[in-house]
Amino acid sequence: MQLVRGNDAGAVGRGGFVSIGNFDGVHNGHKRIAQKLVDAAVAAGVPSVVMTFDPHPIQLLRPDSAPPLLSSIEDRANWLGELGVDVLMAFSTTIEMLALEADEFFNQVVVGELAAKGMVEGPGFFFGKDRKGNVDVLASLCQDVGIELDIVEPARWDGDLVSSSRIRSSLSAGGDVASAASLLGRPYSVRGVVVAGEGRGRELGVPTANLASISTLIPADGVYVGSVVVDGRPQPAAIHVGSNPTFGEIERKVEVHLLAFDGDLYGRELVVEFLDRVRDTRTFDSVEQLQEQLSSDIEAVWRYLEAHPAATSGTGGGPRE
Repeated sequence: MQLVRGNDAGAVGRGGFVSIGNFDGVHNGHKRIAQKLVDAAVAAGVPSVVMTFDPHPIQLLRPDSAPPLLSSIEDRANWLGELGVDVLMAFSTTIEMLALEADEFFNQVVVGELAAKGMVEGPGFFFGKDRKGNVDVLASLCQDVGIELDIVEPARWDGDLVSSSRIRSSLSAGGDVASAASLLGRPYSVRGVVVAGEGRGRELGVPTANLASISTLIPADGVYVGSVVVDGRPQPAAIHVGSNPTFGEIERKVEVHLLAFDGDLYGRELVVEFLDRVRDTRTFDSVEQLQEQLSSDIEAVWRYLEAHPAATSGTGGGPRE
């Protein structure tokens, strides 16, 4: 996988099979498109190229209503690379580009910049100013210049379409990370840097790694079962998202307690997977009541992991004491 940033595909991104879209989260619907894209490119002996936009177009058009991202460009490159995609082009989004009519975008980008041999899209693909271009318009434009076009049937789960907006809703509304994982085809994760906190977790006997610089959507407040890879080994974790109302703190945090690891993580970047939801955040009447609840939370995490051993396969902690 090669990640190319900017508006110049260069030789590496030209003459291949192309799919254009945000691919935020690289969920099961995106995977269908990517797999078809790779198969078509391999059969034709050309590169498979995904073109996405950085930043998301809505961040320029309607910044106040821009959805939180599910993934970074780098994460998308990693996941698409695992599917066999050769190139991810992170196209620099500009107001000028968003003002292009559908045929102008097609001629300037698909034909001119990418010199696409073929395209693979889903039925919900729209392009051009005000999203006036749809798959019917795309089919006509492709036919005019001899570009192959495949439209891939969308993925469905539990009766409805798989989409990035549906995943955001699952995560934000009630922290339904299990449904999000079914839609994504893997656990939802966030990436952040460990920073110093108040040290209150250690005082309570539950030291936590406090994550900062998280650029993607954080699930709804609550306590979760999690997994964190440290030094190449998955570690079981209890994750708290939210404020600490028992201590009068209102700042929203992501705090990760590693159940079977004792070491210095300050300054390190961690990828934290959310496996299941344990409970809501709540206020406790005393520190002792909070400590009792934390013990129950950790027990709940262990019970989940024992019932789902594949969730953190290779966990370095071994059995609990």
